[in-house]
Amino acid sequence: MARVLIIESSARQQDSISRQLTQQFISQWKVAHPADQITVRDLAINPVPHLDANLLGGWMKPAEQRSTIEQASLDRSNELTDELLAADVLVMAAPMYNFAIPSTLKAWLDHVLRAGVTFKYTATGPQGLLTDKRAFVLTARGGIHAGGSTDHQEPYLRQVMGFIGIHDVTFIHAEGVNLGGDFQEKGVNQAKALLAQVA
Repeated sequence: MARVLIIESSARQQDSISRQLTQQFISQWKVAHPADQITVRDLAINPVPHLDANLLGGWMKPAEQRSTIEQASLDRSNELTDELLAADVLVMAAPMYNFAIPSTLKAWLDHVLRAGVTFKYTATGPQGLLTDKRAFVLTARGGIHAGGSTDHQEPYLRQVMGFIGIHDVTFIHAEGVNLGGDFQEKGVNQAKALLAQVA
């Protein structure tokens, strides 16, 4: 049995294309892997606070020196990190907001990219510690960005995933969904067709 962790980050619950892709992924995965455990963390319903001094204090101070709020910040980070550590497969649903990922997803990443836990520093540079995992990133974009200079999602997320040791990363983009005409239908259908091949 494998464990699948799904991270939702769309601010919309209704009419969200990235959520449509997530639901298709879940449906297909359950058919192909009925014994697997799927956990969904929705960052729109339960947003993670952005990185602040309390979280830094929770990470860096000895237990006896932490304030109550610093300890609570550390506990939250531990919960999120433990979910990621336990997962065999990570799925991130990431609509493009202003050429990048949602700030809620960035906040989640800030909680789980942790020295000594998900990566470590060595004499030859950083080394990712999550080498036994694979990831899928499902995106929805208003325009056409893949491979271009305006795509600040895929390069960033590939770097972040590689930094913590996840190099098996598959991106599926639903592009052009705000361009009018048949662009949305075409972009969504192409993404769903690709998703059907990998999930």
